[in-house]
Amino acid sequence: MTARDQILDLRQRIGRSIIGQEEVVDRLVVGLLANGNLLLEGLPGLAKTRAVKSLAKNLDAGMSRIQFTPDLLPSDVTGTEVYENETGSFRFQPGPIFNNIILADEINRAPAKVQAALLEAMEERQVTVAGTTHTMDPLFMVMATQNPIEQEGTYPLPEAQLDRFLMHVYIDYPDEASELEVVRLVRGEEKANDSGGERAATIPRDAVFAARKEIQDTVSIAENVEKYIVDLVFATRYPERYGDNLEKMIELGASPRGSLGLDKCARVRAWLEGRDYVTPDDVRDAAYPVLRHRIALSYEANAEGKTTNDAISEVLNVVAVA
Repeated sequence: MTARDQILDLRQRIGRSIIGQEEVVDRLVVGLLANGNLLLEGLPGLAKTRAVKSLAKNLDAGMSRIQFTPDLLPSDVTGTEVYENETGSFRFQPGPIFNNIILADEINRAPAKVQAALLEAMEERQVTVAGTTHTMDPLFMVMATQNPIEQEGTYPLPEAQLDRFLMHVYIDYPDEASELEVVRLVRGEEKANDSGGERAATIPRDAVFAARKEIQDTVSIAENVEKYIVDLVFATRYPERYGDNLEKMIELGASPRGSLGLDKCARVRAWLEGRDYVTPDDVRDAAYPVLRHRIALSYEANAEGKTTNDAISEVLNVVAVA
């Protein structure tokens, strides 16, 4: 099987486990191939944790789940130096961050110091403890979850950390037909677990690295599409150039990571669709998850109940492809 066949098989497997959330499944696969971190946001019970577990289960990769709580310490995440009486020296004891897929569950329940402990790992794929730098595995991805409504006892993620997530993915309720399938699926899984059914072979991690290289080497992006990406991001920074409606909505625009994220995700989507070139539709598909956490709404927009999705929709309406 080619790398693309294996990745499509991975996407199909996750889709069978996460019914009615096709967009979420696509975002997981895009984030994996783009070598980025994801922030998953949705109400309790909408399969945020299940989605991450399904990805790890079907991929030849280890997974750590870190339950973020107000009393968590940075060393609980990164690890710490342990003194050994036998040798009279310190030895580094790695924390749960040293794995392939990291599920940071309810990340906004931990204080800022713990959230900051993730910054270096998410951006530079390394952790520094007691002056020594420890490198992460080449296959490393943080998937953080948070609840959008339960704000009591939470610590909002700082802008610096939000910007390090490649995508901010919303998970909504499934439709009636999908929910019926979910009930039947879970019932079937319970029976399979009771009978000790065999586990299917996992997708090798080499398929991920091969896919990443193929995307890098073969997928091209035309100059006018490159300019479209930059124009979209600049519209969030200088909304006054694009009319009063947009100017009233946006207070703060996306950083250069927004442009980089659109470029990466658009190229991955093109590759998954079997193309070696990026179209404006690929860019528009990536716009919402890549930009929604990088835009700050104005006071007026918040007062009117507008969302960052509304602002991105307006950006896509007013910015044309050159």
